[in-house]
Amino acid sequence: MPGFEWLDDKESKALMEVMNRGILFRYDMPGGRGQYVEEFEKKFASYCGARFALAVNSGTAAVKVGLMGLGIGPGDEVIVPGFTFVATWEAVFDCGATPVFCEIDETLCLDPADLEKKITSKTRCIVAVHMLGAQARMDLIKSVAQRHGLPVLEDTAQAAGCTLEGKYVGTFGACGTFSFDAVKTLTTGEGGMVITDDEALYQTICEYSDHGHDHKPVGRGNEGRRFSGFNYRMMELQGALGLVQLEKLTPMVARMRAHKQALKEALSRVPGLTFRELPDAAGDSATFLSWFMPEAAQTQRLAAILADNGAGAVPWGVNTWHSYTNWEHLHAGSTPCKNGWPYKRPQGDLAYGPQDLPKTSALLARCLSWQIMLNWDEAELQKRTAAINHAVGAF
Repeated sequence: MPGFEWLDDKESKALMEVMNRGILFRYDMPGGRGQYVEEFEKKFASYCGARFALAVNSGTAAVKVGLMGLGIGPGDEVIVPGFTFVATWEAVFDCGATPVFCEIDETLCLDPADLEKKITSKTRCIVAVHMLGAQARMDLIKSVAQRHGLPVLEDTAQAAGCTLEGKYVGTFGACGTFSFDAVKTLTTGEGGMVITDDEALYQTICEYSDHGHDHKPVGRGNEGRRFSGFNYRMMELQGALGLVQLEKLTPMVARMRAHKQALKEALSRVPGLTFRELPDAAGDSATFLSWFMPEAAQTQRLAAILADNGAGAVPWGVNTWHSYTNWEHLHAGSTPCKNGWPYKRPQGDLAYGPQDLPKTSALLARCLSWQIMLNWDEAELQKRTAAINHAVGAF
């Protein structure tokens, strides 16, 4: 999965071009104006088939900027899935809004049936996360959203290069957000992107990400401001890296798909094993291979066999980064704020319990994944196949 596996002299050369030019800031500087971030935005938008793209300094920032662009604030509720990286709901809290957690289904993404149940008069946005590199059920999710007049933000942090019925994910909702951190397929070390077809939304997020500057061509610092913002800018070094990595994205996805297919065929021989549902298998970015066993105990047993044979898998049932059930700080209402924000509020305190999403907990307790790496060689694939063979015999 990680693009860092394919870092080479092309990235080094791109970074030196920025250093030799001497302009690290994307906007106006005394020595000139940045060019690499803007070019990265244009090429990424073109790659995805979106009209506009805004580069920011992290995937978390991308979600926050997207939500702010949609007008999300205190008193609003935002529906998010119970299987995602914590950044998704941290961004909701950072807007002053309230995350409402929704069950997932066998796609490992938002469950459209539970989504309908979670909508209230305070709901202002739905965040659909394309988890582990594959698609959420966007047709059903958008249908629910449209019935209730709600925008959909696509958190596409883990799914760069993924398509759904020939269209890149991130282009189905009001906006799509991406992460380019150290372990993403396309990496700039840290970084993110927001894409949209909505020009007014683009203008708002562009201004918000740079302290409210409207970037009119009168010299930075002399522009007008419609509102205050914050600093979520991407710098030129990241933009230069992004341009090189973007050229590699298509072959990286092809390599991961080949590795995944080989291992999926081997895993299919394990009795009782079923694979994650994919709305569009042909468009899967193949960053992960995920599967279920019939019972949690069997899942634990399979995980132990694979680990003992040098092919350990991610046991999502005990994962603390992505699983609602194991977000102990959320359940405890832990915060550095002395007044208890964001959990203690004048209109009523927020409380989240580890048993609130039983379907999600049950699914993840039966789920294992391998992260697909770009540089696996034939020996690595054979080692994992041998581990699978041990499992076949044990079940």
